[in-house]
Amino acid sequence: MKQSFGHPIFFTKNILLSIGLVAFLNSCAGNSQQSLYDEIGGQAVLETLVDNFIMEIASDNRVLPRFLDSNVNRFREKMIEHMCLLADGPCIYTGDDMVQVHAGMNINSAEFNAIVEDLMSAMDKTGIALSSQNQILARMAPLRPQVIGI
Repeated sequence: MKQSFGHPIFFTKNILLSIGLVAFLNSCAGNSQQSLYDEIGGQAVLETLVDNFIMEIASDNRVLPRFLDSNVNRFREKMIEHMCLLADGPCIYTGDDMVQVHAGMNINSAEFNAIVEDLMSAMDKTGIALSSQNQILARMAPLRPQVIGI
């Protein structure tokens, strides 16, 4: 059983504030010649990350019911493409946009936050550095409105 991090609104605000601070600090640090994709270790690491993410979802009763009818192989393939694209890797995302994927699902904030927690745990298990994790989360944060409540 996963521990609660407190009230969902408090948790969401703290995540968004943290992501904003990290994005600001990263912009102050100057431009790196290495892409985030290369920083985290490329395709093999992304594939391991997504595999770990799938395992986190599979053991999370807060969100698992949302995925029971999903095609896991397709989810894995599109998630790897999506993460690669977000990390400035040499990939092309061939899936639907976030609005199309989540339309009619009525995902709530608690479920969204649970998925973020699962992703963070998967990044830890994959061995992705905290600074790279923060960059990934900062790039994913703008997708929140495209996922919740549509």
